[in-house]
Amino acid sequence: MTERGNQNGRGRHTAGRWPAALLLLGVSVVVACRAADADALTPLPQLLAFLPWLLVPTVTALLLALLARWWTGLVGAVALLGLLAWFIEPYGRSHRPDGPPLASVRVLTSNVEFGQAADALAAAVRREKPDVVFVQECEQTCDAVLRRELASAYPHRVAEVAAGSHGSVLLSRFPLAPAGGVDGTMAMPGAVADVRGQPVRLQLAHPMPPLPGRIGPWRRELGRLRDLAEGRGRTPLVLAGDFNASQDHAAFRRVLDTGLQDAARLGGHDRTPSWPARTAPAFGTQIDHVLLSRDFSVRATRFLDLPGTDHRALLADVTLHRRPD
Repeated sequence: MTERGNQNGRGRHTAGRWPAALLLLGVSVVVACRAADADALTPLPQLLAFLPWLLVPTVTALLLALLARWWTGLVGAVALLGLLAWFIEPYGRSHRPDGPPLASVRVLTSNVEFGQAADALAAAVRREKPDVVFVQECEQTCDAVLRRELASAYPHRVAEVAAGSHGSVLLSRFPLAPAGGVDGTMAMPGAVADVRGQPVRLQLAHPMPPLPGRIGPWRRELGRLRDLAEGRGRTPLVLAGDFNASQDHAAFRRVLDTGLQDAARLGGHDRTPSWPARTAPAFGTQIDHVLLSRDFSVRATRFLDLPGTDHRALLADVTLHRRPD
């Protein structure tokens, strides 16, 4: 091979290293935050929500490094793939309740996007017949639709109706007693349900999203949900809604660290995307959750597509167990 040919080959190899290095650098920063159990600052919380999809640029970097014969980059890409595979595994523990079954409960949570999917939600509720319904972003028109269509089947409700994304409604077939909600930019009401004589704490979750420049409120409001879960005592808890966070966010993992279980994980859907609905399930992230205290077991979970909203609804069939004395 001539000297000119050698120079051309070296040039091609060098040119291939730069895009591979940039891809590996970007992925490494996000993975480092995940390994450090930190959400950091914009744009890292937004990128962490899509952590599994970082496999794509990592594999691309691996192929570029291989073509460029950049062995250091190749080793780095393999190491990143191993870390991503580790972190993609489901987070949290599962607990088998000790007591006998007390009652079957069907839970539905849905973000109706400024009330636009209220009619579709009402139809889904009539079809699926959940016992408890958590509704986020329910403004005045949405509230009117739910009252008109569902009041007879769901005589018990707690509502904080407000414009835009700020309103929330909790519907129940079970009698409800008042309970303080969680302070937040958007309404997060709570109640205590009487489920065959067993008090069950119901809490709707809808913290601020991690918008650029608004990471602080997002982190604080998830922290308040964690505090509620931590201080629940022996009362069974259902904490459900749009958390604006996935298992790859440290702030959400701290909620799970209180001992709560993610129903979707136990139902075999731990990585099923719920947002944005327009690209799910092919692409997206799971930020809509039903979290349960260890008093519950999970029989099945399903995500429902509702026209008019950018979120998929989550339906969970769970069993409440009697806690041993």
